[in-house]
Amino acid sequence: MSKRLFHTILFFTCFLSFATAQDVVVAEADSVATDSIDMPEGMMASEEDLMGDYTNKTGLKEGNAVVRMLSYDDSVIVSRLSRIPTTIEMPLNNVTRKFIDTYSGRLKGSVAIMLGAVNFYVPIFEEALERYGLPLELKYLPVVESALRPTATSRMGAAGLWQFMIATAKRYGLEVNTLVDERRDPIKSSEAAAHYLSDLYNQFGDWGLAIAAYNCGEGNIQKAILRNGKQEGADYWDIYNRLPHETRGYVPAFIAANYIMNYYCEHGIVPREASMPLETDTVVVQADVKIEDLATLCNVTPDELRVLNPQYRRDIVPANHSLRLPLSSVEPFLALEDSIYNGGNLKTLRRAVTEDMVDSQVVTTSRNKKGKRSSRSSTKYISVRSGDSLSTIAKRQGTTVSKIKKLNGIKGDMIRPGQSLRVK
Repeated sequence: MSKRLFHTILFFTCFLSFATAQDVVVAEADSVATDSIDMPEGMMASEEDLMGDYTNKTGLKEGNAVVRMLSYDDSVIVSRLSRIPTTIEMPLNNVTRKFIDTYSGRLKGSVAIMLGAVNFYVPIFEEALERYGLPLELKYLPVVESALRPTATSRMGAAGLWQFMIATAKRYGLEVNTLVDERRDPIKSSEAAAHYLSDLYNQFGDWGLAIAAYNCGEGNIQKAILRNGKQEGADYWDIYNRLPHETRGYVPAFIAANYIMNYYCEHGIVPREASMPLETDTVVVQADVKIEDLATLCNVTPDELRVLNPQYRRDIVPANHSLRLPLSSVEPFLALEDSIYNGGNLKTLRRAVTEDMVDSQVVTTSRNKKGKRSSRSSTKYISVRSGDSLSTIAKRQGTTVSKIKKLNGIKGDMIRPGQSLRVK
């Protein structure tokens, strides 16, 4: 089925939902106050912000217009929430309803744009969450955190899809320096976020509290629980009125994000199509290299490389760091790798960017007289560590994810700690 035909069918499906929608019914207020909550960062990004990110860098295509706002009676929303397969409690109250109405109303254009990026980012989120055995519905947390923008930076300095502060990022193994900010790396930040969420759930034993702690920190949740007086079996709604204002809106916004990402069509929202590559692979560069040089030799644009590798802050990929490429660009990269590394004075390049960088260790490979890699290499096996992914192993071993899969007969992306993998 062609993309054009698919989006035509999708448009008419949403249009039929519009035609059969019920009249708007305003939800009655309950005991949860709505006048003391702040919007999460991801809900404050304007449609223009998202258009700037997605249009200029990922080639967001012009799509059908978003249909006017549709809304439903509470009983319909409750029924839909109950059909989302999750172990995370997703109740409907006046706060949750407020955020659902915001996503399906004022932010419907932003939702349409985010839906264009879902197929690119969500599989990355799901793989990381699956490795830690977490509910896959957490994949929509970055909708609330960053509106699915890896370049997003909050007013407090949190960065990336998962909005890590520097201290927390480093605690979970993310590199942040003058040239590299792995908080913006979709793969590595997703791994760190899954690890952090797993630790939070193990600490609090409740997903509402764990998600709230992700927003405001473990200390604030512990204080709220102590002030509430009910320490055994306390949940998010028990301590709601003792939480920071943004955190009071955070869990309801997360529930609303899950709702709208599952039921956008019923609200007349038509996804915008983005031409982001769905098939990519990871290679490891052996020396510092400029994004522009890579783009020229790999038959892609610099902007395409930037959107796949937003962690590189100065358009330089440092030695021994991974580079994500469209699948069609991996072979040209490997064939022309020598030309890429010999393209300029890299020491001068680094000095021009920063004077206080610690020199990266350059990994050398054996070469034959013709300048090609020697074909003589011994077989090597490694043991998978806890938290490892195929991409992190590929980076450490100077190979690619596809090569590891081929050597080990791996079909998907799942590996387990202690597993023996052949890497060459």
